[in-house]
Amino acid sequence: MSDLPPGFPVRAPALPGPVLSEQQWRSVAFVHWRVDPELVAPLLPRGTSPDCLDGATYVGLVAFRMHQAGLGVGLPLPWLGTFPETNVRLYSRDDHGHHGVVFASLEATRLATVLAARWLYRVPYTWSRMRVRQRGTHWRYRAARRWPEPRATSDLAVRVGQPVEPTATELFLTARWGLHSRIANRTVFTPNEHGPWPLREATLVHLTDGLVSAAGIEVGPTPDLRVLWSPGVRSRFTAPVVVAN
Repeated sequence: MSDLPPGFPVRAPALPGPVLSEQQWRSVAFVHWRVDPELVAPLLPRGTSPDCLDGATYVGLVAFRMHQAGLGVGLPLPWLGTFPETNVRLYSRDDHGHHGVVFASLEATRLATVLAARWLYRVPYTWSRMRVRQRGTHWRYRAARRWPEPRATSDLAVRVGQPVEPTATELFLTARWGLHSRIANRTVFTPNEHGPWPLREATLVHLTDGLVSAAGIEVGPTPDLRVLWSPGVRSRFTAPVVVAN
């Protein structure tokens, strides 16, 4: 089994400032492929590099239900703060020791939320038609991008199984306590915290995805790691800190 990098934070560090936003991530499906670090390095913000384990990095397709996102603590935005989301994410690190994620794209159904996130936080939210449906242990996540180009679709179905203890690789991919992005021509790290993911193994029932390739990353038709599913966590964010110019 792979070993985690020395000092890798399996638990969330305390937030370095006051909570600025809070949200719940529910019914979360994790699908991952190994990718060559040299191929995805140009997609990361200046001052960051691909976070690698055993010489490989990963791209994740993560589908879930955003629930009661809002400002501050206990102040969810009515309607605007609850919607399906599917994101394509890469794994990054910086010279300050932060292990984060970089979003290549984020699909969401609320146009106002998409526009606000693109303007305020410079994260590549896109406006999509989306559905999340449950039938017993089966979950299906669909997305069809409406704006901006390139158009892309995703159709993911999983069957949820028993609780599992994550492997070191799965901890490396799910124990992420912030995101890297570019704001005002600077690379920033926005810290977040939440409890450990309650993870279950999942069987891939169906996957037809164009979101990963639309982000400029080519992967095979089936994931390289087992699919995981979680009922979700409540997450809190604080203000971004500058990590590179």
